[in-house]
Amino acid sequence: MDLLLTDAPTASDEAVVSNGLDDFNLAAAGVQDRRPLAVLIREDGETVGGLTGRTSLGLWFVDLLYLPEKLRGTGLGSRILSEAEAEARRRGCLSGVVYTIQFQAPEFYARHGWTEFGRTPIDADRSRVFFRKDLRESVWGGG
Repeated sequence: MDLLLTDAPTASDEAVVSNGLDDFNLAAAGVQDRRPLAVLIREDGETVGGLTGRTSLGLWFVDLLYLPEKLRGTGLGSRILSEAEAEARRRGCLSGVVYTIQFQAPEFYARHGWTEFGRTPIDADRSRVFFRKDLRESVWGGG
């Protein structure tokens, strides 16, 4: 048995890990419901920004959220996050998780009802900031 450390796994490598975890989750939890979730900004048929993530076992993961400079401050980021959140609820997610960096968007997530639950230092001046959001409020009409 060998270990290979790489920064270039093949699609096949990633599929083995992903499918193996899906099979394990199905055996352990009786469900395999991991699905990508994206809200994309298109301009002239080309994607110029948006949100990517996934849902799995009742949890919504926001992986990336990017807006081109010219679209920041227009409310588009709020719309994107709201659309993704609504879809996560439709999929039965009870909560969401995201992390950002201090210089990126912690205030944005806080304004949208996300609660900080931790920080991990990157260096002496910066940290990754971890947020969660309880999605049950709108599903059941209260916390």
